[in-house]
Amino acid sequence: MSLAIVPGVERAQDPRVYLIVDRPAPCTHGRGRIADLDAAIERAVAWLLSRQSPEGWWWAELESNVTITAEHLFLTHILGVGSQELWEKIARYILSEQRPEGFWANWYGGPGDLSTTVEAYLALKMAGVDPESPPMRKAREWILSQGGVEKTRVFTKIWLAMLGEWPWEATPMLPPELVLLPKRFPVNLYSFASWARGTILPLAVLRVLKPAWPLAPSARIDELFPRGRKHADLSLPRKRSAWGRLFYGVDKALRLYERRPSQTLRKLALKRAEEWIVERQEADGSWGGIQPPWVYSLLALYALGHSLGSPVMAKGIRGFDRYAVEDERGFRLQSCISPVWDTGLALFALQEAGLPGDHPALVRAGRWLLREQIFAGGDWQIKCRARPGGWAFEFDNDVYPDTDDTAVVMMALLGTRLPERDKEFALSRGLEWLLGMQSKNGGWGAFDRDNTKVFLREIPFADFGELLDPPSADVTAHVVELLGRMGYRPGFPPLDRALRYLLREQEEDGSWYGRWGVNHLYGTGAVLPALAAVGFPMTAARIPRAVEFILARQNPDGGWGEDVLSYHRRELRGRGPSTPSQTAWALLALLAAGMERSEAVRRGIEYLIRTQNDEGTWNEPYFTGTGFPTDFMIRYHLYRHVFPLMALGRFRKALAGER
Repeated sequence: MSLAIVPGVERAQDPRVYLIVDRPAPCTHGRGRIADLDAAIERAVAWLLSRQSPEGWWWAELESNVTITAEHLFLTHILGVGSQELWEKIARYILSEQRPEGFWANWYGGPGDLSTTVEAYLALKMAGVDPESPPMRKAREWILSQGGVEKTRVFTKIWLAMLGEWPWEATPMLPPELVLLPKRFPVNLYSFASWARGTILPLAVLRVLKPAWPLAPSARIDELFPRGRKHADLSLPRKRSAWGRLFYGVDKALRLYERRPSQTLRKLALKRAEEWIVERQEADGSWGGIQPPWVYSLLALYALGHSLGSPVMAKGIRGFDRYAVEDERGFRLQSCISPVWDTGLALFALQEAGLPGDHPALVRAGRWLLREQIFAGGDWQIKCRARPGGWAFEFDNDVYPDTDDTAVVMMALLGTRLPERDKEFALSRGLEWLLGMQSKNGGWGAFDRDNTKVFLREIPFADFGELLDPPSADVTAHVVELLGRMGYRPGFPPLDRALRYLLREQEEDGSWYGRWGVNHLYGTGAVLPALAAVGFPMTAARIPRAVEFILARQNPDGGWGEDVLSYHRRELRGRGPSTPSQTAWALLALLAAGMERSEAVRRGIEYLIRTQNDEGTWNEPYFTGTGFPTDFMIRYHLYRHVFPLMALGRFRKALAGER
């Protein structure tokens, strides 16, 4: 069997058959704005090509909030591997992120966050910053105005407990016996999302061991308790739902058990938990390629007696070097890194910009991506019987490949000239894995199949982030677009189920929710291209509703933007200061709907051309990526470039009559 090269898109019934569209040359007709368009694309292409690594990958910073770096300081204190030089660099970075009001936010332009500000304040104090300096006084005043330490989230209180600043008894119970529950039990470790289970289990170990690594007296934070430590409110946050009340009762029952636990069971649980944690360490030393399970796993193993020189601890500590960024602002740590994601998007954008599939840069990137395909098992196998074949987000994250990266990488590989046999094998195994990961409702989650037990969001521990990985419209749309580009059309059962899911998920205002990007511009910008790719009639009633949503939210400058708070405030959906990445998402949606000659698209394209800087890229301080909606936001430093380039390239193709 070979990869068929055909003009246009044909239907493929067999999931092992892959069809690549042989596109005509990029549009070159016209003058004026089209000439400006060509020049903008050429500059953007040159900028991107100049940043490709010799190995073939692209990799830009993934920026989050200061808690990641503050907690790195806490970790180095606990393990005894910090230095005053490092801590001063951390302090310089944290201070550079403080807002004039005295607080720290979770994203650019966002409101102050109490827990983030408390962690930043504590890190600064540990680093030796004078508590009577103006930045510290302003931070302290703001913290006290918000209720002080008592009002911080559970994660912050757990860190404070490890540092001797909060009683362990005033944190939710997390028994390590959870690891012993069978997979068929209604609630077990695998009921939680990949990132949550990798965090919860080491925290459960820490919760029962109750270790404390006290601070120097000068670093303690008595001043952050409004009524003093002795009068602090130590109660757990209570949720009003029926499930919340039930889990509150379960927590009380677990506390009774904790007074006299079965020593045999506890010993076995700690042993199994230790084994589970060690088995899931990645080649780069991380756990899951993300900061929370990584630091908590190291701390749990350290509390269990692992020395710093043991292989697992040494590799884990050494691994942070790759995630660190040091510049004139100081030292900061990335919560995770995104080379596979960045490379897939960059490769795809360059193809849309007109680079041929045999361009050396594309071939180099494609070969690197082929080497990154994962054929090892992982936690996803608990609910999926397909053979491995996906891609992950990071350089080394073999335990947790994800469907979003896999779909984007496969779309990028489709248009890249690679050895036929290697490409056919990669696409075949990738598709087999993706189809196996489809959830019962027709959608795809990112890391797990059918991870949908929503009642778990009501446990006392869950006052921050997301514990589940249910299907989302944006991830599902990327898989659907891949299927369309491979030639599948309605009538293929997995696609039919996915389409029904997407249509059910459309909001009343015509948009789609964005789980992994901000927000309805991201979701809608993913779904409409996916529907177009599979031949969905773009004149169907649902499409004009989505188009109207986009059109009604265009800013006077021609661009689009969406505030992070749109996750909570309906009136902010699709509304906010214009950004290059969000403008591109809106344009991708409109272009998919056949609006390339509309006034709105023209103005959007002009916005991108006008705001391109002299280097050939775009400036974007806003956070348009999502980890956990509003709790953990991400600024992908490559989004400001790849999505505008993708939109400009697709617009040029549309004007030339290409689809």
